[in-house]
Amino acid sequence: MKIGRAEVGGQAAWVIIEGETVFRLNGSPFENPSRGERAGDLGSTKLLAPSQPTKVVCIGLNYRAHAAETGQELPKEPLMFLKPPTSVIGPGDEVVWAPGSQKIDYEAELGLVFKKRAKNVPAGAYKDYVLGYTCANDISARDFQRGDGQWARAKGSDTFCPLGPWIETDVDPSDLRISGTLNGETKQDSRTSDLVFDLDFLVSHVTKYFTMEPGDVLITGTPAGIGDMPVGSEYEVTIEGIGSLKNKMTK
Repeated sequence: MKIGRAEVGGQAAWVIIEGETVFRLNGSPFENPSRGERAGDLGSTKLLAPSQPTKVVCIGLNYRAHAAETGQELPKEPLMFLKPPTSVIGPGDEVVWAPGSQKIDYEAELGLVFKKRAKNVPAGAYKDYVLGYTCANDISARDFQRGDGQWARAKGSDTFCPLGPWIETDVDPSDLRISGTLNGETKQDSRTSDLVFDLDFLVSHVTKYFTMEPGDVLITGTPAGIGDMPVGSEYEVTIEGIGSLKNKMTK
């Protein structure tokens, strides 16, 4: 099932996407959602960020090849940081250049969306807490990241967390192709099987420290191939079995 959010009748609404048709979602997206009345065609419907998280927990250096390209050792435990809700935008929305930055990068990532409160999740149980999976782009101002001594501004500025196009509930995330293209040119191409810490370990580890609420998002690291996302460029994240997320950089 593809669960998302869209503008329907001038208002934000939870929807279910089937093929090229958008339907209203009956009930709660987090508990026994069902298809409602037809809301429109996918091509003419404005999709919104598929979740409204209270926070986005992010994992750094979680692909082996990415750690190698940055010249850093593999982390001994997950490197965690946060993005605020104000960083979240949806498919087709514009990423806005952070004032004062000279270098902003794209980062294709797999995102997990939680369906219920998760705290101290035991090993082997993470799927009981996950609604589904989405595409993410961890926009990063590299000069701020190097200069600030912490990553709040570099990673959490407004519009720095594109998510979408929807939440796919029925996919095995353990070995999916994840890729990214800049203006149509492939820059990142890997598989989620290259993760240093797998999703089960990540959920168990993250929920020791952060209580994840329904709709909260965990993004799981980026593959090798990171690079500049100049003003006017468009980056598209594609994950096998989920979909594609495309956003343009503006100033």
